[in-house]
Amino acid sequence: MKVRRFVRYNLGEGLEKKSQDFAAEVAAQTAAKPPPAAPQKDDKPEESAETAEKKPAVAISAALVKQLRDETGAGMMDCKKALAETGGDLQGAQEFLRKKGLSSADKKSSRLTAEGLIGSYIHDNRIGCMIEINSETDFVARNEKFKEMVNDLAMQVVACPQVEYVSVEDIPESIVSKEKEIEMQREDLQSKPENIREKIVEGRIAKRLGVMALLEQPFIKDDSKTVKDLVKETIAGLGENIKVRRFVRYTLGEN
Repeated sequence: MKVRRFVRYNLGEGLEKKSQDFAAEVAAQTAAKPPPAAPQKDDKPEESAETAEKKPAVAISAALVKQLRDETGAGMMDCKKALAETGGDLQGAQEFLRKKGLSSADKKSSRLTAEGLIGSYIHDNRIGCMIEINSETDFVARNEKFKEMVNDLAMQVVACPQVEYVSVEDIPESIVSKEKEIEMQREDLQSKPENIREKIVEGRIAKRLGVMALLEQPFIKDDSKTVKDLVKETIAGLGENIKVRRFVRYTLGEN
């Protein structure tokens, strides 16, 4: 027997953890704001009233709000608003929340993530993965949807042996340059003008690098979306920034 190798992850190591003064944060958010400018007078108030009459309020049941909340992880008031906007249509409300959530996910992308989980998955005792996914707070890290995503992405890494990096941006420039050099020498490009060759090579490299990046992979449980889409949806549902930080994969006896 021989102990061959191991790796250790400490959650959030190397990341600056901020100490939050929640009382000050709440005070800042609830500070008095200047009153909004008075709305312009409508010369035809009767038309506004008529328009309002054409859009009767839809009664939204608590059960429907709960169902949408369970399926999306969005807040109760957001679910109620989505159902009201879509006339009580569940699928329409899900799409409404998805669009709203993806927009807010982009706004959260710069926020510090130093909490989260380290997850693992072992398949058939021969292939294993350990992965670190960070959130802003340990409250979200304890959420079942977050835990499920961590486990799913550990399985994703095991299922994608070609994946070596979290994102395309993580791929070293030396690899990008080498791929470009190889592609530029392809026989089918030698007769092409230089500017055309450059564009074709850029497209081929982008595709090749995408194969190596976890976030660009079709999600194993729903190939209609990528891993990047899954992370954004989870950010939308849980209301915090989430980042896939790193992973390691071991295949028994490799090399």
